[in-house]
Amino acid sequence: MTDLSPAPRQRVAILGSTGSIGVSTLDVIARHSNRFEVFALSAATQIELLLRQCIEFKPAFAVMASEFHGRELERKIRELNLPTRVLWGAAAIATVAAHERVDTVMAAIVGAAGLASCLAAAQAGKRLLLANKEALVVGGDYFMQAVSRGRAKLLPIDSEHSAVFQSLPDDAATWSRQIDKIILTASGGPFRLRDPATLRDVTPEQACAHPNWVMGRKISVDSATMMNKALEVIEARFLFDVRPEQVEVVIHPQSIVHSMVQYVDNSVVAQLGTPDMKGPIAYGLSWPDRIESGAAALDFRAMTDMTFESLDSNGHAKRFPGLKLAWSVLKAPDGATAVLNAANEVAVAAFLAQEIRFDQIHAVNLETLAAVTWIRPQSLEDLLGLDEQARSAARQVVSGLST
Repeated sequence: MTDLSPAPRQRVAILGSTGSIGVSTLDVIARHSNRFEVFALSAATQIELLLRQCIEFKPAFAVMASEFHGRELERKIRELNLPTRVLWGAAAIATVAAHERVDTVMAAIVGAAGLASCLAAAQAGKRLLLANKEALVVGGDYFMQAVSRGRAKLLPIDSEHSAVFQSLPDDAATWSRQIDKIILTASGGPFRLRDPATLRDVTPEQACAHPNWVMGRKISVDSATMMNKALEVIEARFLFDVRPEQVEVVIHPQSIVHSMVQYVDNSVVAQLGTPDMKGPIAYGLSWPDRIESGAAALDFRAMTDMTFESLDSNGHAKRFPGLKLAWSVLKAPDGATAVLNAANEVAVAAFLAQEIRFDQIHAVNLETLAAVTWIRPQSLEDLLGLDEQARSAARQVVSGLST
């Protein structure tokens, strides 16, 4: 007799639910309430938005990064008599990520702060939707080993890595003998055509005004410097187990082709779509199926052109000097990628606080890499220790530049 009972809903924990990825994830889930249930939400400081999300989705848990924000949210939750239990702190975020009732974790906490919860989800064998590229940049092989040992299913959510994943054969065991190279596309950000000599005058508002994507301030600055692409090169190397020289970047201003895979027979498979993160989010949630995402369809009749530019053309090497650091740190001893990530987070925060100029972000990254002794991380404690050492060195560099 055929079982016609509905499949159980997939229980989802969204770490970083008040950011752009988290909000888009909830939008997709709301379209498919028969398939997905919000089990846990987390945020850093946005109490009111997280409260509205709790009212709408009624998760079992809501977690704030700090006790101060957690107690305030708890008070508001209690006043509204909502069923949600409020927790706080990094350990609590990791706990809900590994909770036995969670099926899927959307990892969307920005920066190295999301590493511990990503590792917890991986070790617990969850379906891990990775929107936090820094977890792989910092964790590298250690993180991938945790995924393997925990038998987690790691699905990339960055539009570029989701595009690569969608363009690869289903059997990962065949990737190494079939792939020639991975081609990541980059929009070029708001300064693709700007005179490199004028970048010293860029303001935070200008750097955050991305022409194609709606993103948070940190990643918007990374897009303006193209350090986001450097981090994506590192992420691709670990995600798809390719050599650094097998990852290439081309500038594609229209952001229609999200990335490509070139095979050994020189055929190229690409994934196309509108610049909307709901597409890769929906694919990650529903894989190996596909569901309606809410992203607009491409209108090929309105697409007058698609252009591609080499990084060696049009002054891009001077405009985006940080991009080449990706290949440098991948060829350096283990730990270098973690140092680069930490330095860049400190540098971007200093720029947004108007402590350094836009063109000095690269200087902070370079000087920090030169100042820190790299170690091969063997544990989460090693990774966090290296991260803090690099941040301390980067803050000293910033202090020297801002005086």
